[in-house]
Amino acid sequence: MGNREDLMAGAKHCLYEKGYGRTTARDIANASGVSLAAIGYHFGSKDALLNAAMIEAIGEMGEALGVVVYGANQVSDDPGLRFAAAWNGLRDVFVEHRGLWAAQFEALALAGHNPELAKAFGDAQKEGRLGLAAVFQGLPEVPDNEEELARGTFYQILLAGYVAQWLAAPDQAPTGQEFLRGLRLVSDSVLRAGATP
Repeated sequence: MGNREDLMAGAKHCLYEKGYGRTTARDIANASGVSLAAIGYHFGSKDALLNAAMIEAIGEMGEALGVVVYGANQVSDDPGLRFAAAWNGLRDVFVEHRGLWAAQFEALALAGHNPELAKAFGDAQKEGRLGLAAVFQGLPEVPDNEEELARGTFYQILLAGYVAQWLAAPDQAPTGQEFLRGLRLVSDSVLRAGATP
């Protein structure tokens, strides 16, 4: 790998181990085996490097999510059972990527005071939503349209809430079956009321 790639790898390692706010430029340089000056040369600043590393790491984690959900889609022909199996399977992804999940929440809290970070997250929103829409349908990709963005937004909200609960109290995070029951109860009450999208 070249210096740029080494810096990205080092920054991702630091995000997992130290989080967003506690990672220093020296931490990244040490983790990557590259000089401090290389950060400025390749990325302009430590923050720009961390932002890029965060987005890339989230993309890699998205691939892990896709593998789990794809596996769940093979469980049954019943969409409800597949939905529950997917959320149960995601717990393993939460464990494997706990440091990155925590770093994301930390970074989101800082985004209001960091325009570069806010822009990085904002720019990744649409791609993330379309990615989740595809993953939960077992598709390699979906068209960029309002329906798929709405579907992806729904899954993004569920995922963020689930991760927040899991980070706070893993033993109290809902199971896939509890998720499915809640979805059925809410959907039934909303749709029965005659609401239209």
